[in-house]
Amino acid sequence: MLGSRLRRVTSALGRRQSSLARLTPAGGVHGSQSMTEPRQWRNKALLRVHGEELFFKTGTQAVNLLVNESKRRDGNKGVYLDQFGCFMQSLAPVFDRSPRYAWIAKILLEPERFISFRVSYIDDSGNTRTNRGFRVQYSSTLGPYEGGLHQGSKRERNSQLQRLHSRPFSTRLHFGAHVDADLVKSMAFDGNFGNALTGARLGGAAGGSNFEPRLASESEIQRFCQSFMTELSKYVGPDRDLPSMGVNVGAAEVGYLYGQYKRTTEHYARHGRGILWGGALPHPEVFGYSAVHFAKHLVESRGESLAGKRCLITGSGKVALAVAERLLALGAVPLTFSDTSGHIYEPDGIAATKFEQISTIKAERGARVGRYIIASTTAKFNEPEDIYSIPCDIVFPTIRGEIDADVAARLADNGCAAVVDAGYAPSTPSAIRAYKKLGMAYGPFKASLAAGTAIASTSSERVIYKEAVIDAVDEEAKRIFEEAKRTANEYNVRGDLHQGTNIASFLRVANVMAAHGAI
Repeated sequence: MLGSRLRRVTSALGRRQSSLARLTPAGGVHGSQSMTEPRQWRNKALLRVHGEELFFKTGTQAVNLLVNESKRRDGNKGVYLDQFGCFMQSLAPVFDRSPRYAWIAKILLEPERFISFRVSYIDDSGNTRTNRGFRVQYSSTLGPYEGGLHQGSKRERNSQLQRLHSRPFSTRLHFGAHVDADLVKSMAFDGNFGNALTGARLGGAAGGSNFEPRLASESEIQRFCQSFMTELSKYVGPDRDLPSMGVNVGAAEVGYLYGQYKRTTEHYARHGRGILWGGALPHPEVFGYSAVHFAKHLVESRGESLAGKRCLITGSGKVALAVAERLLALGAVPLTFSDTSGHIYEPDGIAATKFEQISTIKAERGARVGRYIIASTTAKFNEPEDIYSIPCDIVFPTIRGEIDADVAARLADNGCAAVVDAGYAPSTPSAIRAYKKLGMAYGPFKASLAAGTAIASTSSERVIYKEAVIDAVDEEAKRIFEEAKRTANEYNVRGDLHQGTNIASFLRVANVMAAHGAI
């Protein structure tokens, strides 16, 4: 009987492996494949545009077809097109090895849902005000949608983008000037793959509104949040979509949002995260810790240590402050902080006591980092004028799109050896290409922030102490770094963590999408 049972189990495992082999024609990363199946897929039209069938023979041709199609569909969404194109460029080796993956990537040209809705509320003068709300639910392949909300209007776009560093790419809910359909779709797309790296079974989403809290009273903010959640609650829930904090969506806004959610759904926040966990995020600093510990493992892989490294930090929000905190704990030397008023620079480094002063200043709503120069005799404010001309070893950028190819070249000239993203897409595609040409190490935001997302998404009703959080972040950052490094090696792009990260995250999503069929 035991032998019969073993034969049945062996037979079942064989069928399962055959099924997986069909899903991944290449047999996985190292698997063998016959030449018949790749030719079969290449002989099919990947796209049909205006009646014309479009084929590809190489992975690069498949990438170009997909990128061109994204431009045809979303020609007015520059931010999304940049991120989509940069991601797809990394997948050429995957399409070369297993052409079928190009058809799966084609499905990702469109999100599962793009929700736009009206948000009306009464201001303190009794007038009706109307804003626009968004929620882009890009993919639920791996689990419930997860991602931030953003709020603000375009009039203050540059100012708000300066503050985008305070909330990482895939885990926040934002209100701010930067919020429009372009940015929200871009963040939802990237969030899908950033969340995939965590292994937390989360999909990707993003959302928010062009509402500006800085121009509203506390009572107006409360009424807006209640109106916003009245509509949003139709699309979110613990097993459906998990929105959370973001730019201009802090503790007060999250409290108002969750209060209205609880009123309309009778949900009592026993499990979930962010807003659906009563608005509680016990350790928001994990995202800054994540970037630092990713950098730690990156530097150690080169036989060095973070201790003594001079580190340039842009931004001064919660994530930037958490980056500096962990750098100090690991013996590194943080040099700078910045915001819309400019930047401060301590030539000999920001010591622990100085860091506490800066943290106290930034704890006040609307406070600017320039106030710090009153408390320090050694700090320089906007000197030198260009923050990137400051000599350093590692840069932790946090502001979207702040580093391009020219900035990368200046950093390299000043001795910078590595750039580790600590915010949503601070390095442009041209900068990423420049890092490779200049021999600079690069930690992409999907990987560098993923450890923070993994820890923050843990649903636990017990108090998690800070020491345990640090250990968990370090362990997760090491796992993600090793996965990106291993995948880069397996696809013959050794040392390219950007490409390794994109391939690894794509394969996690694509293999499950193949099992689900054309949906």
